[in-house]
Amino acid sequence: MKKALVIGIDDYAKVPLSGCVNDATAVGQLLGTNGDGAPNFSVRVVTSNDAAVTSEVLSQAVSELFKGEADTAVLYFAGHGIINPDTNAGYIVSQDGRMGAWGLALSEILGLANGAHPRIKSTVIILDCCHSGYAGEVAGLPATNVSIISTGVTILTATHREGLAAEGQRHGVFTDILLDGLGGGCSDIRGNITPAALYSHVDQTLGPWEQRPIYKANVQTFVTLRQVAPKVPLDVLRRLPVYFPDSASVYRLDPSFEEDRSNAADLANTPINPDNVRVFKELQRCNRHGLVVPVDAEHMYYAAINSTGCRLTAIGAHYRNLALMKRI
Repeated sequence: MKKALVIGIDDYAKVPLSGCVNDATAVGQLLGTNGDGAPNFSVRVVTSNDAAVTSEVLSQAVSELFKGEADTAVLYFAGHGIINPDTNAGYIVSQDGRMGAWGLALSEILGLANGAHPRIKSTVIILDCCHSGYAGEVAGLPATNVSIISTGVTILTATHREGLAAEGQRHGVFTDILLDGLGGGCSDIRGNITPAALYSHVDQTLGPWEQRPIYKANVQTFVTLRQVAPKVPLDVLRRLPVYFPDSASVYRLDPSFEEDRSNAADLANTPINPDNVRVFKELQRCNRHGLVVPVDAEHMYYAAINSTGCRLTAIGAHYRNLALMKRI
């Protein structure tokens, strides 16, 4: 019960764009499946390559998105955005947008999203357009950053209310980073990709002199937009309490855990234990992703060769606790 509407408009009569259709197409493809190819969102793609995206088409498509029930609804838009200085109202601009009838008001989009809860448990609005940071503000009020966002709604925008959204060679600058994040660049240890992680990914990639993304949310739980392969297999995470009976435990290592003796000729005749080797490979993978660190050694290899051990980091202790609570 997850649905997504992705919209991309290039063919504006006066100020055409070049990457918005590519943006919408690529976002739709990624949202449609998880990393393993399993179905994810039911995606509807609306682009100016297929038909004219008029104000009527925009309004009808967005209204349809927020009808009925769903666990998660995603709205993605790439195109022009504008703020009417006379009314302080923001719009995503349709192909036939013009003075006095720009397209679809951001306040209307937010009203539909707010009104859809709890029929739609979570809504994520992603806007790659100029002035998109206006989304969530109260139309008609001065720029006081007052926002009214209902429960379950998250807004992620390419820029702040006065900012311009830049285009790259094939994609918008914002969407290009977004696609990298959705592809797995900002997944957590278990392979989950959340709107907050996407914002962090974009925020860290864009420097202080570039366009600044905006993140607004009123959520009690994070929604997962996509899943990719876990950085550490889930069965390994579930074994953390076995390897570490408490969060301060040291897992003792010795040379029988390490197959490679090329840097320890004096241990060439020391037996290798296949079961220990299997465990050590799991612990090394945990080490690569910051869950485990060697004790009194620079690398896990030397922790085994020198018979010291390894221990959990703070994040490793967190995942150990999740395993204990049967939440993995």
